[in-house]
Amino acid sequence: MGANGGLWVAYGSDGKGRVASSTGTSLRQPHALERLDGCPAPRQSASVPNHAELDLRLLNGFEFFGNGEPIIFPPGVQRLIAFLALSDRPLQRVYVACKLWIDTTEERAFANLRSTLWRANRSGHHLVATLGSQLALAPEVRVDVREARAQARRLLEGGTPPEDLNLDGLALSAELLPDWYDDWVMIEQERYRQLGLHALEALAQRLVALGRYGEAVDAALAAVAGEPLRESAQRTLIGIHVAEGNPSEALRQYELFRTTLDEALGLAPSPRMEALVAGLTAR
Repeated sequence: MGANGGLWVAYGSDGKGRVASSTGTSLRQPHALERLDGCPAPRQSASVPNHAELDLRLLNGFEFFGNGEPIIFPPGVQRLIAFLALSDRPLQRVYVACKLWIDTTEERAFANLRSTLWRANRSGHHLVATLGSQLALAPEVRVDVREARAQARRLLEGGTPPEDLNLDGLALSAELLPDWYDDWVMIEQERYRQLGLHALEALAQRLVALGRYGEAVDAALAAVAGEPLRESAQRTLIGIHVAEGNPSEALRQYELFRTTLDEALGLAPSPRMEALVAGLTAR
């Protein structure tokens, strides 16, 4: 802590951060000084040179890689990085602190945030961007869930070209941070799950319209596996069987769904489902 109560991370030509006080730094030619307490630095910060390929993976578990090598972070740093990665915009420091340390005082939450920011930068990579009173994941970090969301939205909007319509390379059935049970994580888990299911159904419908029935069935089955009681996924799958001219497959799937729905919830299929198979059951 310096005379002005300031603590910074100094970034040198090697891209690594070192703690420095407001009275000086051991680095002779620092590229940037970044305050960890939210106050402005004594001079304008320059961008930190960082040529490493940084990959954050949140689907099916937390993993972080720098140039293909795994980087291990303590749980607190993982939570901060994941929280920022799941936001599409910069977040106020007070919001981040109070969300991540919800069971403590605001003062303690801010202290925890400062400590966690310092630990995050000990890897030698610039992971968190500071924008005044706001924080964001550094733009050079590639995030798998952001890419998967973009793919899903393109499918829903019909913007994916036919040649790119396939399940290979898509992560629509993946789980977001399984075994994480924070309230904010569980909300994001359900949001991603719903987006993935809708996108799988959209993919199946576009594939069947192109006559690619086998691939359409695969996409619909992935949606059914994600939520067996989801009628829209079941209707998509049954509709593909009907379109392909396989009434026995359609009826078999319908009976399986009807029985499962009754046993699990005591419900019957909707009129839309009944209408889909009405012609097949007529004698």
